[in-house]
Order: sequence, then C-alpha cells, then structure tokens
Amino acid sequence: MRAALALARRGLGNAWPNPAVGCVLVRDGRVVGRGWTQPGGRPHAETEALARAGAAARGATAYVTLEPCSHHGRTPPCCEALIAAGVARVVIALQDPDSRVNGTGIARLRAAGIAVETGLCEAEARALNAGFLRRIRLGLPLVTLKLATTLDGRIATAAGESRWITGPAARREAHALRARHDAVLVGSGTVLADDPDLTCRLPGMARLPALRVVADARLRTPLAARLVASAREVPTWIVTRPGHPPARRAPYQEAGVEILTVPAGPAGGLDLGALLGALAQRGVTRVLAEGGAALAAGLLRAGLVDRLAWFHAPAVMGGDGRAAVEALAVTGLAEMPRFHRVASRPLGEDWLTEFERGN
Repeated sequence: MRAALALARRGLGNAWPNPAVGCVLVRDGRVVGRGWTQPGGRPHAETEALARAGAAARGATAYVTLEPCSHHGRTPPCCEALIAAGVARVVIALQDPDSRVNGTGIARLRAAGIAVETGLCEAEARALNAGFLRRIRLGLPLVTLKLATTLDGRIATAAGESRWITGPAARREAHALRARHDAVLVGSGTVLADDPDLTCRLPGMARLPALRVVADARLRTPLAARLVASAREVPTWIVTRPGHPPARRAPYQEAGVEILTVPAGPAGGLDLGALLGALAQRGVTRVLAEGGAALAAGLLRAGLVDRLAWFHAPAVMGGDGRAAVEALAVTGLAEMPRFHRVASRPLGEDWLTEFERGN
C-alpha cells in the first residue's frame, strides 16, 4: 500500500478534478502491475495497473489508495474493470466520500465475490488527498500559503527590491511546490510588482502546467503582463468582482484569459471564500497562494489557510522592509491564526518549515 501511495503522489497537481490515486497489483508475492492517475485525471490508476498486468491480474491482490469508482464518466467504472480482470482481493486505504461512489464501489466488488479490506494506511491516504476530500466535503480546495522571507518576515526592501531573498535551492523547491498544486494564486499587486509567470521550470518535469489564478477586484492586471501574454499556452484565470463592462473584459478574453466573477469582499476587495469556492466548483483541489501581503492577510484573516510553506533566508532586513503579511487587526494573542509545525529542513543556506492549521 505504501508503494501505491508513492505512485499516487505522482498525480498531485496533475490529476484534478480527480483525486490522485495509486494502484499496485500483486500475485504470488510479485508485483505484476502498477499505475497512478494520469494527467487530467484519466486513465485512472486501476486501469493503468491492469493494462500493465494483462493476464497476470487474474487471481491477484489490488492495493488501491482510494475506493475504486463505481460510476460511468468518460471511462467505465474501475470496480467493473477489476471484476472483469478477475482479481481475487482488493485492499483499499480510504473510502471515497464522493456521492457517486461512497461505498458502492466496495459493495459491487464484494457482490462479485471479491474479498475487500479497507483502512490500510488510511491516515496516509487521507493526508495525500486532503485537497480532494476538502473539495468534496466543504466545497473548498486545500490552500497552502507560501512565504519566502528574511528571518524577520520581510519580503522586499522599502524600495521594492526582492530578487532574490532566498537562494537557488529554496527557489527550486518553490517550483516543485507549484508542480504539486493544481493552481497557483496571486494578487494583482504581485503581478504589478513582479510580472511573474508562475510556471514550474524544473528540468525533466513533463506535467500539465498549474493553473494560474489572479485575484484582481479592480481588473488592473496589465495586458502586457507575462501571465496574459502566455495565457493560450498556460491556463490563466482572473477572478474579479461583477460590474466590469464587456469592453474592459474583452482584451483579456481575446488573449485566452478566462474571467470569473465573485462578490466583493471587505474594503472593495474580493470575497476570498467565494473565490476559493468558485475554484472548487471548477474541480480545483489544491491551491498554492504565493502572495502578496494583502492576499496572504486576507486568507489568514478569513481562516482559509490550511498549510504554510515558509522559506526563511538567514538575513534580517528590519522594520523598514515590506512585511510578508499585511495587518491582521489582531488585538489579543487568542486572535492570532495558529499553526503547528509538521516538517522542517535546510535548503542550502535557507530553511523550509511546513505548518498545518491548528485545531
């Protein structure tokens, strides 16, 4: 099962709107097939593993990280494929909470005379597909806020100089983070200040490019921005508030940008909960928020940050530098967003610490 989980991780950021699933087929103590969810969400892991196993799948045990699907979509149900292949036993880490499945895949396997066991490595499978589970249960994607700062939490000098606070190893890891998320989210202020392209530029990573999303209430993203110029090659959405005239939106759409509208939020910004809900409705399960300070503060203020990936450079800038997070209007310690540390490791001279939201 842990081998199946390792395979499933290959689909993170690449499988949405489907979950990232892994499958290993074992017969007579030997692995005869393995598969994982392919780019765009199909073929599914079980189909891939069965294709590799061929006739050797008959009588085998299938280790699957999520309950095999039981509904007809663009592909036939995976539970039917397992039945047709003649597997003898299916071991499942986690039941699928999707209403189209939710136990029916298990029931159909058992009705066909296949032995089914559930719950093996369930905690690991739940953590792996936390984004998918959150979208199904809450209608929101999992949100990771990425910050790259000095030790005192500064992201740029007073004059705006920010390249580069962290070193090459940290920047490579930041690109890997993009690859493991379905979408990268920034505010329009970051687009204006940095003109980023928000792609993963690690050699050898032939993946679907992460969706790029700009929170832009005022629709002020420059038409000359790299995000707009490359929108036909890399999917790009701008989320804005209603009311912009069609003539204002048309140049973006002609460049290949999709415009989404959500209600306005505090101080004329966007309702970030509605923004994330709109992404979830489109199938997005994992979002990497890369800033800037206003977006980071808004997400934290609304309790929408599930994980933090904080890159620290061994440097101190002082109070005249620009903070990573704008004011949160905290008046007491009990009001601070709280997280607990789950991992920490050096990256060259820098340090990456990962946190999850506290209960």
